Amino acid sequence: MAGVVTAVVGFTSSFAVVLAGLAAMGASPAQSASGLIALCVTMGVACIGLSWWSRSPITVAWSTPGAALLASAPTPAHGFASAVGAFVVCGALLTLTGLVPALARLVRAIPTSIASAMLAGVLLSLCAAPFRDIPTSPAAIGVVLVTWVVLARFAPRWAVRGALVAALVALGFSGAFAQADWSGALPALVWVTPTFDVATAIAIGLPLYLVTMTSQNIPGVAVLASFGYTTPWRAAIGGTGLGSMLGALFGGHAINLAAISAALAAGPEAGEDRKARWVAGVSAGVVYLLVGLGAGVIVAVAGAAPLGVFTAVAAVGLIGSLLGSLQQALADPHHRVAALVTVVVATSGIVVAGIGSAFWSLAAGCVVAWIQGVGVRPSPPGAKDARPGSDVSAERPARG
Repeated sequence: MAGVVTAVVGFTSSFAVVLAGLAAMGASPAQSASGLIALCVTMGVACIGLSWWSRSPITVAWSTPGAALLASAPTPAHGFASAVGAFVVCGALLTLTGLVPALARLVRAIPTSIASAMLAGVLLSLCAAPFRDIPTSPAAIGVVLVTWVVLARFAPRWAVRGALVAALVALGFSGAFAQADWSGALPALVWVTPTFDVATAIAIGLPLYLVTMTSQNIPGVAVLASFGYTTPWRAAIGGTGLGSMLGALFGGHAINLAAISAALAAGPEAGEDRKARWVAGVSAGVVYLLVGLGAGVIVAVAGAAPLGVFTAVAAVGLIGSLLGSLQQALADPHHRVAALVTVVVATSGIVVAGIGSAFWSLAAGCVVAWIQGVGVRPSPPGAKDARPGSDVSAERPARG
C-alpha cells in the first residue's frame, strides 16, 4: 500500500506540469499522451527492476523540475522532433553520469545556490501563470486557487490533490467533458524521430540534465541513505538514463530517482521490516504501469479544459518547490548576489542564439560567482543533499 500511495501521489501531484511542458515543446495531443505513457512505462519498469534486483525500495519518478523547465522555455525552432533530440541528449548524459563517476562530481561542483536559483527562476514564471490567466477563466481558476489556499492551511498533504479535484468539478460545470475529443483516449505510443541540433541540445538538453541531477537524483540518493539504504549508483542512474533515452523516442522527457516521495516507500510507512520494504518499490512500479493506460483520457480532458485551469493546478503543485529553491538559493550569504542574478536571468525568458534563459542564467550565475571570488567556496554543510526535490512539489511527507 505504501508503494501504491507513492505512485498515486507522484502522478497526481505533477502530471499537469508534464503536460504543460510537452505542449510548450510543440507536442500534439497524441504526442503528449504518448509521452505520458512512455514516462509511466519506463518509471514502472525501473521501479520494479531496481527494487527487485537491489532488494531496496528504489522508486523512480519523472523529472518534475525538468517538465517545469520545458513549460517555461520557448518552443524549439525545429518543433517537437528537435525537443525529442534534446531529451535523448539528456538521457545520454544521465547514462554517462551513472557510468563515469567523474561526471557526477562535476555536476556536484556547481554551487548549490546557483543550481537552486536556476530552478527557482524557471518555477517563478510558471507559478505566476495562473494570475496572468485569471481574466480569461476567473471562476475555474479562482476555484482551484482558493481550494489550494484553504487546504494548504488545514490539510497541506491534500492541497494539490484537492486543487485537482476542484479543477475537475469546475470542468464538469463548464461542460468540458462533453466537449472533449475522446478519439485518442485509448493508450497508444507515437514514435517521434529525433532531430538533433546544437542550439536545442544546449538550450533544452543540458539544462534538463542539470536540473534533473541536482534537484532529483542527488537528493534521491540522500533520501534513501537517510533510511539506511545504499543506492546502486551505476544501475540506478545509468538505468534511468537508458530509460529516458528510450522514452524520449515516444515523447517522454526524462525519468530519475524519486526524491521526496521516495520517503513514502523507504520509510516506516512501508512497514517495520526494513528488509521487506523493497516490495513498496515494486508495487509503485505496477501502479505506474496501470496509470499509464489512462494517459489518453487525461490529455483529452486537459485539452477541453478552459484556458489556464490545468496550468493553475501545475502552478500550485510547484509552489513548494519554488519556496524550497528560493530558500536554498539564498542560504549561503557568499553566493546571494550570484544566485539573485541567476533567478533574474532565468525569469527573464531571454533567448540568445536560439538558447533559452535556463542555460544563460546558469552561465551568468557562475560568472558572477567567479568574479566575486566565491565560485569554489564550499556550500553550507548538508546543502548538496538538501537540494529541493520536485517529484511531489507541494508537500514533504512525514518520516514517522
